[in-house]
Amino acid sequence: MRLPKFEYHAPTTLKGALRILEQEGPGVQVLAGGTDLVVKMTLGRLKPKAVVDVKGIDGLDQVRFDPNEGLTIGATARIEQVASHTEVQRLYPALTAAAGVMANVQVRNMGTIVGNLCNAAPSAENAPPLMALGADVKLVSLKGERTLPLDDFFRGPGLTAIEPGEIMTAIHVPPPLSGSGNAYQRISARCGVDIAAVCVGVAAVFDGSVCSKVRIVMGAVAPVPMHATEAEKLLLGQKWTADLLEEAGRKAMEEARPISDVRATATYRKQMVNVLTVRALQEVYERAQTV
Repeated sequence: MRLPKFEYHAPTTLKGALRILEQEGPGVQVLAGGTDLVVKMTLGRLKPKAVVDVKGIDGLDQVRFDPNEGLTIGATARIEQVASHTEVQRLYPALTAAAGVMANVQVRNMGTIVGNLCNAAPSAENAPPLMALGADVKLVSLKGERTLPLDDFFRGPGLTAIEPGEIMTAIHVPPPLSGSGNAYQRISARCGVDIAAVCVGVAAVFDGSVCSKVRIVMGAVAPVPMHATEAEKLLLGQKWTADLLEEAGRKAMEEARPISDVRATATYRKQMVNVLTVRALQEVYERAQTV
């Protein structure tokens, strides 16, 4: 199919992009990597009256880490750029794992982490690890800027907390604490090509062998990425054992609310939540002991 007609804007400053969004009003879309947007337009599922390409705005493509402030991922930073970043690989292996298995090489070299979040698919690969790591997002408009926890960003399939005239300019992830670990697990029919049928991100902090903080986030098992809150409660303040982790996996399975679709049945997804949660918890504990 041919792309629908639309006005194309390529501002070189953030303020210029925000002014265009304000002027165009409803029906305008922001383009970063375009791996989701252009496909939707080509298939006729999205017909914007205008597209604002932000790739030419200086500074939005940065991936930087500061020991005191943590990790910052700019709006136009490529997925592969994040996956191959030395400090991300060393300190945020959950994010490296998620970014490294998304789609294929071509998509990872064009698509962006921010775009993956803004697409708001329930199966978004990067949402569970980023939520588990306590990430927040920076939203900017001509009225000012605000910071929102990623936990509060997703409102439903394809729906986010972004308001008209706003652009997500960055993701911020806190620096990892001493005695912490994080991990990501996923399963799909064809790894590296298909969207995840189920994915799980986990981050935890330990005081010796006792868990002082834990976050378990599941993807593709509900309308939005969701915390396994009962499993988190079970693990908090406990010394982790194999039996305890198995019980946490079952708790997470009970909390999941998947549907059946072309990628997997609801029953299979629940079973895989159990398996992947246990695997991720084991991996987190092992990593925390080596920090």
